[in-house]
Amino acid sequence: MVDEQFRQLERELGLLLRRAQASSASISRDVHPDLEPAAYSLLALIAASPGVRASDLALTIGVGRGTMSRQLARLGTLGLVSRRPDPDDYRGQLLELTDEGRHRFETAQQARRAFLRHALAGWSETDIEGLATQLGRLNEDLAAARRAH
Repeated sequence: MVDEQFRQLERELGLLLRRAQASSASISRDVHPDLEPAAYSLLALIAASPGVRASDLALTIGVGRGTMSRQLARLGTLGLVSRRPDPDDYRGQLLELTDEGRHRFETAQQARRAFLRHALAGWSETDIEGLATQLGRLNEDLAAARRAH
């Protein structure tokens, strides 16, 4: 029985991830026509933690510093992210959304939330809260397993 549960979980997660990738392409275009889909999540992380370091972002999403550097350079070129020196480490830089980046991100985020409200209109607040809690738990456990691996 457990194997079948994990097969079902794998199928459902796979479908969710494929749909999320397709959605990210659309949402990223809403932010900026030249924004790569993977960069939307970076904007979300920077918006949630203004002053975050690039190295911390790389650890959070599990990419190398070179990849992170290229993605951030692109976001800077598009005028969505700015950098300032880290007062605690002269080699480091702290990242923030520009005013334009914040405006574009918030507009796209409002559209995404409107879509979720529509898609989950038949769900109770308790169901939505429960799903959010379980997804948070899943993300934490997957991150911990990845660090331990």
